[in-house]
Amino acid sequence: MALIRIVTAAILLALTLSAAAGGIELREFDDPVLAQRYHDLTASMRCPLCENQAIGDSDSPISGDMRERVYQMLQDGRSDSEIVSHMVERFGDYILYNPRLEKRTYLLWGLPVGLGILGFVLLLLIIRTRRKSSAKALSAEERARLDALIQRRRSS
Repeated sequence: MALIRIVTAAILLALTLSAAAGGIELREFDDPVLAQRYHDLTASMRCPLCENQAIGDSDSPISGDMRERVYQMLQDGRSDSEIVSHMVERFGDYILYNPRLEKRTYLLWGLPVGLGILGFVLLLLIIRTRRKSSAKALSAEERARLDALIQRRRSS
């Protein structure tokens, strides 16, 4: 029984120390709105080093630096758009999960809409073509051949 308690205590201690060594950062905010802005900003920016991980969730040193910079800029009274613009200027558009709508991103934003419209138009054309082909009446020769096939089938 005592051995189980010692092992359990050792595991809990190891987990606690690993969490502390993992770089958990505690930020002090006087205003809960400021804390929410910090959380939203760090969740909306991608770590340049990690693949598809937000800077708020990443343990990489560059994400830590980015979080620190966001924190400092919030403390300085900067707006969210100023902070995002600063980070994009420094690290590029890659850090944004939702890229901005600019001249060079029109294709990125417009391609899904364009493909959807193209697919809809193609679907309408296919339906229209099939309706026209099925509505066409048989010629006299085709009708006679069909009747002969039917009669042959019935007689067999």
